[in-house]
Amino acid sequence: MAIQSSIANIFIDLIPDMCFVVSSERAVLAYNQRARELLGLPDVPTGDINFYDLLVDDSPRPLLAVLRATDSAREAEARFKGMNGQIVDTELAIRKISGPNTEFLYVIARDVSEEKKKELDLLRFSNVVHYTVNPIQITDARGRMVYVNPAFEKSTGYSKEELIGKNPNIVSSGKYSKEFWSKVWAKISIGKIWQGEIENKRKDGSSLFTQVLISPIVDADEKVVGYLGSHRDITEQKQLEQQLMHSQKMESMGTLAAGIAHEVGNPLTSISSIVQVLQRTINDEFAKEKLGLVQSQVHRITKIIRDLVDFSRPSNYQLQPTSIVNNVKEAVEIVKMAKKARNVKFFVDVKNDIPLLSLVPDQISQVFINILLNGVDAMDGKEGRIDVVVERGDDDVRIAISDSGCGIDEDHLAKIGEPFFTTKPVGQGTGLGLWVSHGIIKSFHGDIRLKSKRGEGTTFTIILPFHPKE
Repeated sequence: MAIQSSIANIFIDLIPDMCFVVSSERAVLAYNQRARELLGLPDVPTGDINFYDLLVDDSPRPLLAVLRATDSAREAEARFKGMNGQIVDTELAIRKISGPNTEFLYVIARDVSEEKKKELDLLRFSNVVHYTVNPIQITDARGRMVYVNPAFEKSTGYSKEELIGKNPNIVSSGKYSKEFWSKVWAKISIGKIWQGEIENKRKDGSSLFTQVLISPIVDADEKVVGYLGSHRDITEQKQLEQQLMHSQKMESMGTLAAGIAHEVGNPLTSISSIVQVLQRTINDEFAKEKLGLVQSQVHRITKIIRDLVDFSRPSNYQLQPTSIVNNVKEAVEIVKMAKKARNVKFFVDVKNDIPLLSLVPDQISQVFINILLNGVDAMDGKEGRIDVVVERGDDDVRIAISDSGCGIDEDHLAKIGEPFFTTKPVGQGTGLGLWVSHGIIKSFHGDIRLKSKRGEGTTFTIILPFHPKE
């Protein structure tokens, strides 16, 4: 019998997993070499080791359930107290064995600590990827998307159902050559990382600028099985750069306007003086009439140049009594000179006496010019009209600027006035004009209201109170 027990111990020690023989009272009667190594057990069981004492406090305790069950085998999980305080995660295979007048449990505990660690690492990684603010996409080895995180859906405007299984070129702007992408593909397909800036296109057609890092995903054999693309949205940064360049261009235009005023002003003064002399010295009525027309056009040119110089000067931000009617008419005269406005007719209707308002004149002029120019752009070079109605209310002045242009899509109405949002093609608008205008009007405690319908034109109504509340 002793020989049989020794042979049994030899065989149980050959098993690579921990093995235990446990009584119905949960006392450990035998265990193998692997259990001694992982748990620091003595060479020979003392008989007073309780199986549950080998487990950590929060571990499942499945033995009693097996003893009470009608079936003789069950799988479960348990967490053992390992050497040096380490925790050993295991999967248990428990088998009930009936002996003379008693029952035993034969327990095999397979160490899955490394697998659990990998699962935990994978869970942490997946949570980081899923909840990061940076757009992330994962593709298979052929380049088909198998995963996108919520940030990628938000930035592109596509849902994951629209993206999974598709090639990433679904968001391509089409601005890069086949040679460009061939070089990218050649680099990542051999396991190297590629990074750079690219311009993509959102579902609504707007531009999406990102800094991209594409990392190959390799298996244990160093074979590329997929790719992870990490994006950082720099669209706003790009738009700010464009706005900075636009501001610098406007500053240059202001300097140029001041130079033109100086260089053109002197010849105009000479022309005006000569015309006045001729008007006083000739008696031909026809000639006098034509000279009068010349003089009026000289005054008109002088006024336009002066208005341009005034508009280009930095604001002094000082409130002063301002004639809204004069500001509107001056803004109309400036906009009428634009090449795009040659087919547009302007009409200004002042309903009643309008009092002076406490405003910053150049700022309110900027608002009128921005809205009038938007109206001109809405004509797209075709014939049309812009009506400006200035009307006095009980507590405010209302300036309604209506154009007969293309109107605005209902989907875009809610976004009008947001910074950097524009319905114009790239390079033809910064998306800041209306946002700045709205901020100016709000600073005067007023409001801008919008009414538009696709194909039926647009009306902006500016409301300025007589007595703004502090």
